[in-house]
Amino acid sequence: MTSETCDRLVQLVAPPAAPVDAHGDWALVETTIGTRLPDDYKRLVETYGWGEFCDFLYLRTPFGTSKHNGIEWQSARPTESPEQDRERYPYPLHPAPGAMLIWGTTMDADRLCWLSDGAPETWPVVVWSSEGWYETHAVGAAEFIESWACGHAGSGLLSDMEPNLTPWFNAFRPRTHRCLRLSEGPFSHPERLELLREALAPTTDRGSWRSTDDETGQDHFATVDADWLLTYDAARPHQIRIDFPPEDSGQVRQRLFAAVHQMGCEVLRITTASGTSLPTWDTATDEDEG
Repeated sequence: MTSETCDRLVQLVAPPAAPVDAHGDWALVETTIGTRLPDDYKRLVETYGWGEFCDFLYLRTPFGTSKHNGIEWQSARPTESPEQDRERYPYPLHPAPGAMLIWGTTMDADRLCWLSDGAPETWPVVVWSSEGWYETHAVGAAEFIESWACGHAGSGLLSDMEPNLTPWFNAFRPRTHRCLRLSEGPFSHPERLELLREALAPTTDRGSWRSTDDETGQDHFATVDADWLLTYDAARPHQIRIDFPPEDSGQVRQRLFAAVHQMGCEVLRITTASGTSLPTWDTATDEDEG
């Protein structure tokens, strides 16, 4: 990633304070893979780590131990013959020159690859869709992500970034989810939202939407000083949803309950991600972690 591309992407999408699986021995990785990797990808990994852009585009890294992470060469399905199915496998397979190396995926099971032909800095991005179609973009990984997040990727295979949403990045790490159902209180929804964000400041936008009658809607944002992801629902009764690293539970409870008090509301109910009611904040279930 050139310094200009890095600056643009970081300004557009705030990186996590503590990237996951972002650092390791690049020389060992390149020896194992059998090729040098693009510098923009290395910078991308070190800046963001393993995670997802806008709940859709997943960046893989070559570090860590998760079976869901890692970069890999394109391979054929056991029941298929690449020699007989050139429509599905139009490119050579590793170790032949010009094979495709997968560095990312999407929520729709599409794969984001490099066509490893020539110098790594010139490798184009190839979208390999879950239906077996291909699409080439003459840019590197970082520029492709920036273009997609801005809505300018021009892909006929990938879903577009939703309009009117501020792009965000979620690091893949164990998280706890809590949903706080609140009483109405004396303030309007915009006033309550302002008080909530002031109490958790500094925060950064992750997008919002409103119904035409303003009866429903959501405001998405994240804390800057900690990796807490929040959604404030405008529906009645309104609620705050938050995802956070399990080790932050005590601090999250203290700051969030203080924010609810500033909003002039009371906590009516606490639930997990699956909707299970909890008698207290600290009660956790196995299904709540992930």
